[in-house]
Amino acid sequence: MARMSYQGKSERKHLPIIISYILAFIFAIAISKYAFCARLKDIASIEGVRSNQLVGYGLVVGLDGTGDGTQAQFTTQAIVNMMERMGINVDPNKVKVKNVASVMVTAQLPPFAKVGQKIDVLVSSIGDAKSLQGGTLLLTPLRGVDGKIYALAQGPISIGGFAASGAGASVQKNHPTVGRIPNGATVEATVPVDIDDKKNLKISLNQPDFTTVVRAARAINRTIGIPIAKAVDAETISVKIPPKYWGNAVGLIARIENVKVTPDVQAKVVVDERTGTVVMGENVRISEVAIAHGNLSIQIKENPMVSQPAPFSNGQTVVVSNTQIKAKEGGGKLILLKPGATIGQLVRALNAVGVTPRDLIAILQAIKAAGALQADLVVI
Repeated sequence: MARMSYQGKSERKHLPIIISYILAFIFAIAISKYAFCARLKDIASIEGVRSNQLVGYGLVVGLDGTGDGTQAQFTTQAIVNMMERMGINVDPNKVKVKNVASVMVTAQLPPFAKVGQKIDVLVSSIGDAKSLQGGTLLLTPLRGVDGKIYALAQGPISIGGFAASGAGASVQKNHPTVGRIPNGATVEATVPVDIDDKKNLKISLNQPDFTTVVRAARAINRTIGIPIAKAVDAETISVKIPPKYWGNAVGLIARIENVKVTPDVQAKVVVDERTGTVVMGENVRISEVAIAHGNLSIQIKENPMVSQPAPFSNGQTVVVSNTQIKAKEGGGKLILLKPGATIGQLVRALNAVGVTPRDLIAILQAIKAAGALQADLVVI
């Protein structure tokens, strides 16, 4: 009886440790489940909540001889028109535009922008100006696609670099014919967006996917507690605003946009042949295939030699070529990948072969042509 009592005390003594291990295991599972989740606001957007592009034509003045030349007649005409609006008559043939440049001004009007709000603008030369450094943009109306003026831009330009040249050399940093004006435009009109009076919302995924859209709809329903979300297609989720959120759609959106969703990724291999960059997703699979890779290198050397004739032979001194050609074929290893090989196994196998990124591109294209690459191969 004493032994059983001691054994029971020992089990009770270790019980808290066992429970802590179980809790730690459950916590680890929970962490791994949500480790790769993304917020819905990062992978989707609310329909109707978007920015709008604005564009305008303007003049940049105050340049140090780096403006448009005489070939940019539209700059001269713009100067004449501007002066006439100010009550000054000038002869277009006598206008010199070396200190003035024609530019296109672009900006993004954010959603829910209010009158008086400041936005950044981008200024880009459209003539033959050499630099916009030190220039000031004159008052420029920015219009939307409907032709209405939504903002007015004006201010000094920052190009974040410089350009200088002399008779025999030049130096340049960044792009001197493009600049920005932080807070350089003032919003004068708004694009109305009505959210609170809506009874339904539509959420659009940035990357359409049936699996992701279903997961997102389920996550929304779990968060709200009632089935208000429904996947309409691979991109769109329809959300019915419940009665308690009528007139407070912003509060509902605030809850929905922070819902955690695990996005599904299509198996895809992206190849950039210009830089030798290869990006492969984790879902890429390889069927059973054997890979052999070997390099053939050919080296050609030209050694010019002078042929000097013998004395009194009446010959001529000439230059002849001494060509040496060497060909070497590298011994390629044969690698066998089993069915369903993962991207990690593929990388390890190709590293064992000793391939370079550009060789890897050729190998992936060959695997795809053989029908063994179970993924989309995208060449950019």
